[in-house]
Amino acid sequence: MAETLEFELVSPEKLLVSEPVEMVIVPGSEGNFGAMPRHAPMLSTVRPGVLDIYKDGKVANQIFVAGGFAEVTEERCTVLAEEAVVLSDLTRDTVEKRLQAARDAEQEADTDVEKAQAAKSVAVAEAMRDAIA
Repeated sequence: MAETLEFELVSPEKLLVSEPVEMVIVPGSEGNFGAMPRHAPMLSTVRPGVLDIYKDGKVANQIFVAGGFAEVTEERCTVLAEEAVVLSDLTRDTVEKRLQAARDAEQEADTDVEKAQAAKSVAVAEAMRDAIA
């Protein structure tokens, strides 16, 4: 049996995953990185993208995350996600509606704060669309 590390994925709503895995590929802000047993300790911000969870030598689960933070130690990888959705639960129709709503909000934004929030929503929706393509 392959060596494992404990993986936890937490969103504001709940603990989504807590299980031993062989590897997790995380969409870090500076590029994807793989967390494996005995990994050097590190912290990273997470950009919108797909987490690949490996078990038995293959991808066992894929989860879209909208951003957040990741902490990796020798025994554990913890991702605190702003939003997380199992990739297979996303539909093209739902994602396109979300993207259109985000673009509409961006057009209607008046303040710098509203514009920044809308731009972030557009970026997340575009990453979702790319993930299911």
